[in-house]
Order: sequence, then structure tokens, then C-alpha cells
Amino acid sequence: MIIHSPESEVKILVDRDPVKTSFEEWARPGHFSRTIAKGPDTTTWIWNLHADAHDFDSHTSDLIEISRKVFSAHFGQLSIIFLWLSGMYFHGSRFSNYEAWLSDLTHIGPSAQAGHQVHVSLPINQFIDAGVDPKEIALPHEFMLNWDLLAQLYPSFAKGATPFFTLNWSKYTEFLTFRGGLDPVTGGLWLTDIAHHHLAIAILFLIGGHMYRTNWGIGHGLKDILEAHKGPFTGKGHEGLYEILTTSWHAQLSLNLGMLGSLTIVVAHHMYSIPPYPYLATDYGTQLSLFTHHMWIGGFLIIGVATYAAIFMVRDYDPTTRYNDLLDHVLRHRDAIISHLNWACIFLGFHSFGLYIHNDTMSTLGHPQDMFSDITIQLLSVFA
Repeated sequence: MIIHSPESEVKILVDRDPVKTSFEEWARPGHFSRTIAKGPDTTTWIWNLHADAHDFDSHTSDLIEISRKVFSAHFGQLSIIFLWLSGMYFHGSRFSNYEAWLSDLTHIGPSAQAGHQVHVSLPINQFIDAGVDPKEIALPHEFMLNWDLLAQLYPSFAKGATPFFTLNWSKYTEFLTFRGGLDPVTGGLWLTDIAHHHLAIAILFLIGGHMYRTNWGIGHGLKDILEAHKGPFTGKGHEGLYEILTTSWHAQLSLNLGMLGSLTIVVAHHMYSIPPYPYLATDYGTQLSLFTHHMWIGGFLIIGVATYAAIFMVRDYDPTTRYNDLLDHVLRHRDAIISHLNWACIFLGFHSFGLYIHNDTMSTLGHPQDMFSDITIQLLSVFA
């Protein structure tokens, strides 16, 4: 008689999808929603068809699952973008008009001009500004591989990194300057100023990266910084804001869209007022296109700020747990804030429109010398 030991029962948990699907269902628009599956009655059906599929909050209340869906959607979009960019870079470099651009800088637009600023942009533009024949200028990669060429223009290159480690940084002022203003030859910012600016930003980022704490105990915690700021009229200040941003994707997206949208609008202004690229100041078509492009993007992002802030207020905000903080104070004073913003916008609008009315009136009456323009009554900015 053979006695077998009782085998332990093993239970394997398998994630089963209770929703059955097929190609026939995928062919029917809106099969995932009972309301949308009835078919289009109004244009609302079209909007809901696209919105409901991406409304992850309505699918589940699990923040981890929502986060996984959001990040997977983002990485899918990034993969498509980088795939598209790789093709653009390949075609841009393969069919580059680099030599033709050097021969006529103000009439031919460069199709692929990206390179190391100090090792490529500075020497090439210095040769061009000096009137050297473009055919005699070395190709960009030669400046990277042969530093003797750079040493002929900037003698400090021959010393390598020695001035850096010996703290004799003044030796690098040949190509890291702080002149200010615009280059009179190109109409753009001094490239040596831009190189210095980028280096300074990198140093600040390196310092900033060690100031804030993530998983380690060294540095400042963003939660502590936010809760430490309390004014005399703001109650608890930013207390609870960190929890809002870490539990509500809508609040975080609204904040990020606000910063990115504002920065995009600032870039739109700076691209024409202080052009970063040589000869961009005289290429009016490109300037107009760049300004319009960045203003449109900034405008759309700012619209997204109000949209996702409203979704946060409806879905995620709990006024009972956010009493007497800064956001609560803003909401309690929203009537006064909106009314003041209203008259401020009207004030600006009437002044801008008044300038047009003034110019039209003076032109009609035959007094062009009394119009606002660059050659009569000039309107000069104070802070720019």
C-alpha cells in the first residue's frame, strides 16, 4: 500500500478581464460606454467619444492604476515623437544646405544648424564676421577634432582645463563674456554671452540638484519649504499643497501647464526682442512665424490651466480639509479678485484701442506728425 502525502493546494491569482471584447466590438464606435454606444444624436457624442476613453478617473478610483495609464500614454506619445524627430534629423543632416548658407547668410535659411556652441558656433561665426571666405572655413567636425584651430582664435584653449582647476577662470573670458546688448554685425545676442549664460545655468542646476531632498535625508524637502511660507494674511499658507500635488494629477498638470505656457509666451517675446540666432533679426518672415507659433502654443497651454484647475476643483478638492490655507483664502476672495482683473483688462484694452483711434483720427485730419510711430511720437518700453 502506497500512501501519498496530501499535496498542498496552490492558488494562482490571475488578473482576468471581465469585459469580453472582439474585433466586431472594436469596429463599433463607443462600444466601451452604454450611453455612447447608442449612436450619435448630437455633437456631444463626438466629444464624449474621444473624452471618455481617456477619462481615467471615471474608469477607476485607484490612483496607482490611473498613474500607470497616464505614464503609459505619455511614453507611447514620446516614442512616436522621438521616432518622428529621428527621421527629421536624418533628412536634415543628409540634405543640409550648410555650405550654401555660409555663402549667403541673410537670404538662405539653415536647415540643420545644431552643434556645440563653444567648439563650433563661436569660431565659425567669428570667421564669418571677419569676412573670411566661407570656402576657407573648416567644417564643424574639424573644430571638434582639431583644437589647434580653436587655439588660433582663442589662445586659452591651448591651456586646456588647467585654468579651471587652478581657479584661474579669467583666462576663459575670451569665449565666455558678459558684454550685454546685441552684436552689431548679426543683430543677435553675442554668442559668447549665450555660452556664458548656458554655463552659468548648468552650474546653478548642479547646485539646485543637491539642495532638494527626494529619497535621501540630505537637503530640503519641498513639503517643508511650502509649509514654512506663511504670511500675516494667508492663514496656514501652503499647508496641504504638497498633498494636493501628490494626490491629484489634475492639479499638478494645471500647475505645470501654467509654468510651461507662461514660459512659452515669454520665449515668443524674447525671440524677436533679443534674437538668440545670428541674422534672425533681419529675417522678418521667420521672426513672425516664430512669434505666432510660440504664442499659439502658449495660449493653448494657458487654456489647459483653467481646464484642469476646474477639473481639480470639481473632482479632487475637499474644502472641509483645506480650511484657512492660501487656496481657501483665494476662493473666499474670488469675487474681488475677478472684478479687479476685469477692470484691469478693460483698462489695458481701452488704452490699446485708444492708440488706434488716435492714429486713425490724426491720419484723417491730416496730421501724420501727431501719430504714434517710430518717426513721430515714439512709445518706448521702460523695462525692456
